[in-house]
Amino acid sequence: MAASSTFSSLLRSPPALLSDHRSPPPFRCSFSSSPAVPRSSRLGLTLPERRNLTVKSTVGEVSYRDPKTSGSGADERIESLKLKLLSTVSGLNRGLVASLDDLQRAETAAKELETVAGPVELTDDLDKLQGKWRLLYSSAFSSRSLGGSRPGIPTGRLIPVTLGQVFQRIDVFSKDFDNIAEVEIGAPWPFPPVEVTATLAHKFELLGTCKIKITFQKTTLKTSGNLSQIPPFDIPRLPDSVRPSSNPGTGDFEVTYVDENMRITRGDRGELRVFVIA
Repeated sequence: MAASSTFSSLLRSPPALLSDHRSPPPFRCSFSSSPAVPRSSRLGLTLPERRNLTVKSTVGEVSYRDPKTSGSGADERIESLKLKLLSTVSGLNRGLVASLDDLQRAETAAKELETVAGPVELTDDLDKLQGKWRLLYSSAFSSRSLGGSRPGIPTGRLIPVTLGQVFQRIDVFSKDFDNIAEVEIGAPWPFPPVEVTATLAHKFELLGTCKIKITFQKTTLKTSGNLSQIPPFDIPRLPDSVRPSSNPGTGDFEVTYVDENMRITRGDRGELRVFVIA
């Protein structure tokens, strides 16, 4: 049976934590001094015929499309493992409602896919990262912090904060790497909640074959809803001399699986994240 498929899965609210002391992924990046040059752009790519397969969730659906495979055993195995991973994380509200068992199942499903697909090589295929990616799952979000395992805004504790959709927008030509989060902040009655889109702009560079280093540039806020007429504004960045050591302005992660519509990354503090192309 052909392994081509179209997945639909969730997304629409906050975040799950995996211990930073777990065993490392089954493979690591190799390093080379040769520069990364995109070999081609996906922007004009025409995908073959597709069919639909839907994974439901409690918080909505996200369309996820897979190209039709050649039908080889390896391709079918990878497509099956992709569906298994998406099914595992689809009801976890991006990790926010994940139990320890849920976290372990997601970790196991991700490792199976990473192992079968093999090491990621981005040196000549950096364009695989191009585009806007939607976050489906983060193992760090069970900390109830918008910063994952890093310091961040507490959700549902000090102030009522609801995390909406989260994206990563990557431009391999300009080396721009933006983390985009839709946030709803509660306000005292009778005022409505404030809807804000926060864009954390970074620059990125490829280290070796699959490790990405990002350097923070600025944070831009844009209100929506009743306050949509307010123009976007930047939040000033703290000087290096007074910035907390927990917020150095840089970070790195490894891309452990990527194809035209799905990506898995592992952060420098152990976060497992699953994305689909938006």
